[in-house]
Amino acid sequence: MRNSAPLAVSLTVASCAIAQDAVLQQLVRERVAAAYPSLFDLYRHFHANPELSGHEIKTAARLAAELRDAGYDVTTGVGGHGVVAVLTNGAGPTVLIRADMDALPVREQTGLPYASTVVTKDDAGREVPVMHACGHDFHMTALVGTARVLAQLRERWRGTLVLIGQPAEETGQGARAMLRDGLFTRFPRPDFCLALHDKADLPAGDVACVPGPAYANVDSLDVIVRGVGGHGAWPHTTKDPIVLASQIVLALQTIVSRETEPGQPAVVTVGAIHGGTKRNVIPDEVTLQLTIRTYSEEVRQRTLESIRRIVRGQALAAGLPEERLPILQQPEDSFAVLTNHVALTQRLMTVFKAWFGEQHVHQAKPTMGGEDFSEYGRTPEQIPICIFWVGAVNREKFEQARRTGKPLPSLHSPFWAPDPEPTIKTGVTAMCAAALDLLAPR
Repeated sequence: MRNSAPLAVSLTVASCAIAQDAVLQQLVRERVAAAYPSLFDLYRHFHANPELSGHEIKTAARLAAELRDAGYDVTTGVGGHGVVAVLTNGAGPTVLIRADMDALPVREQTGLPYASTVVTKDDAGREVPVMHACGHDFHMTALVGTARVLAQLRERWRGTLVLIGQPAEETGQGARAMLRDGLFTRFPRPDFCLALHDKADLPAGDVACVPGPAYANVDSLDVIVRGVGGHGAWPHTTKDPIVLASQIVLALQTIVSRETEPGQPAVVTVGAIHGGTKRNVIPDEVTLQLTIRTYSEEVRQRTLESIRRIVRGQALAAGLPEERLPILQQPEDSFAVLTNHVALTQRLMTVFKAWFGEQHVHQAKPTMGGEDFSEYGRTPEQIPICIFWVGAVNREKFEQARRTGKPLPSLHSPFWAPDPEPTIKTGVTAMCAAALDLLAPR
């Protein structure tokens, strides 16, 4: 494990003159503006051609080609469909920048001329629509824009850039897969890891950071509620798993409201119920799919144990025998708490304020969302990480929503899409500013 004291000291030192360098800021903005038309074309391509987690074959190929064209040494097939691009420019720190590539099983309803119409089969063989409803299309576009600008400005920085396109973020498996496949051993090991994410409740042109814990623990749980099926006209001869599943859903609501200490963040959501085939047939099984969000390990373990207790108790109360009690399965799509390195994040906030103005840089609150970018800071090396948010809402619509109270579409909504130009330009500029500060010649 590396000694963190010298690093902490270096990170708390005020950013060098690069943050205040008006000439460099102008250079970056000019390069970003010149690149925007082609970046918008790339964004439209990614948006219209999404691929599910673990299936990012064409997406990875296009991203790899773009990074190769920008002058990087590119390796594909890392941890599945992961892409790693390296550019070495003299002696200096190594900065890793991540963009995630996968999309979601959501039917797009934005009405955009480049809206996704993709329909494919998921891992279970079901036919599903696919959409970039979480902004990963923007993340990849910003990565390519950053790659181009930094390659063009090599005289202004020293060190090594490692840019990665990561698969399977939405399932929580991509970062771990790339690390297992030697991300920190086959390629230059980073001194800092950076990422950005679009934000659906912040106007485009603004940036937000959270020093310290920023994303929650995420646990997935499948509850297979078993019963005794039969004819819908003779329910007394059955043990109805649909009724039992409904009772379990309601009982789970008491975990946060009555078992978790007020002020402790926790969420228990039943996101899917699957069961039954016909209105007059009582099925044998119903499956509930849960997501659990917490910040502390104590609350996490207590919540999971409460779910097990409630599920078992409801089944026993329904008169099910031991051999027909529900089965609980915990898939691998889990995320650990993402903790931004405090000194690194504060340093970048200083940089962003110098580039965008204090009124456009915010210290945000932690979210109950999950992010497997956390894994890059959880290795034995304890590499400092920072993920920051880029506002993606049209500013006029943002102000209108604030005046009227009408909610804006959230991430994972079929109606969500960033306001492209200010979002892409801000994302590329912010990531370039962060990298240039960390890689500034000393």
